Amino acid sequence: MIEKLTTRAIALLKQLIETQSFSSEEGPTAARIEQWFVQQDIPFKRTNHNVWATNKYFDESKPTLLLNSHHDTVKPNNGYTKDPFKAIVENGKLYGLGSNDAGGCLVSLLATFAYFYSSENLNFNLVIVASAEEESSGENGLNSMLSVIPKVDVAIVGEPTLMNLAVAEKGLVVFDAIVKGTPSHAAHPNHDNAIYKTIPVLEWFKNYTFDKTSEALGEVKMTVTQINAGKQHNAVPADVKLVVDVRVNDKYTNQDIVDILQKEAPCDSIIPRSIKLNSSSIPINHPLVIAGIEIGRSSYGSPTLSDQAVLSCPSLKLGPGDSTRSHSADEFIYVNEIEEGIKIYIELLEKVL
Repeated sequence: MIEKLTTRAIALLKQLIETQSFSSEEGPTAARIEQWFVQQDIPFKRTNHNVWATNKYFDESKPTLLLNSHHDTVKPNNGYTKDPFKAIVENGKLYGLGSNDAGGCLVSLLATFAYFYSSENLNFNLVIVASAEEESSGENGLNSMLSVIPKVDVAIVGEPTLMNLAVAEKGLVVFDAIVKGTPSHAAHPNHDNAIYKTIPVLEWFKNYTFDKTSEALGEVKMTVTQINAGKQHNAVPADVKLVVDVRVNDKYTNQDIVDILQKEAPCDSIIPRSIKLNSSSIPINHPLVIAGIEIGRSSYGSPTLSDQAVLSCPSLKLGPGDSTRSHSADEFIYVNEIEEGIKIYIELLEKVL
């Protein structure tokens, strides 16, 4: 049964690669996933571009385990030498946009769900969501499904982790900051030049450290990623606009970070775009983590963001592939990573279900 499910999973991944699915444009890949459910004879539902299902013997008296990964992709970058929308297998690598992030994870979780779908007397219910808009943190992604699907008690989020256990994940807050000065003609003296005033501000952001360090996630990481000022060579601008990217560990809430920077940052204003993408984690003594360690998987804290950020329950990030390949040119996943991923997912869940 595992071999048949694996074969069908790889075939589905090839179809997904060859079907454009940028965030908010995932309708065609949602239809492909619907076809897969039909082929497995598993009832499903679709909400916007999110396709979901529950196990055959769902029991409301039991806790529910969510299996989730996404089928949207970023747009291919200019470095591709292969057709990003062509599933190409070479030397054991399956190339194509979304193959690694997160198509391999999604099809592996779908195969795992199908494996357990008809099992009776499970300790947990299963619900799977093939979700949309993860790459854009959109309003119609997994976050929109949490009021639609049954209440979730714990989750496995499929993202490429080399099938190791990401037991914590950093949150994200993006800030728009402004440094103000006095506008003037470039030919005249100006001791309140906003661009020059930005130099010590940049040094402050570069050198600032947050007090609390996480065992799993390390320090909060703050980076100035964009600067914008001026429109012409002979005019000193009135202000300089900065974008600041802050990756938040599990020792702070996003609101904590907002409060600290609005109090201490030497800017005229610093405003968060959103505080909804919080850090997430699962206790190291949770049965899922214990089971993963028992089958030889290592644990770590992840610096990258995923749909874990919208979950309030304990969640584990786990999936085939390597996150360093995500959003890269000529993205790929090894075929044997998918085969191994399905086996490990099943072995892990057999210990807790």
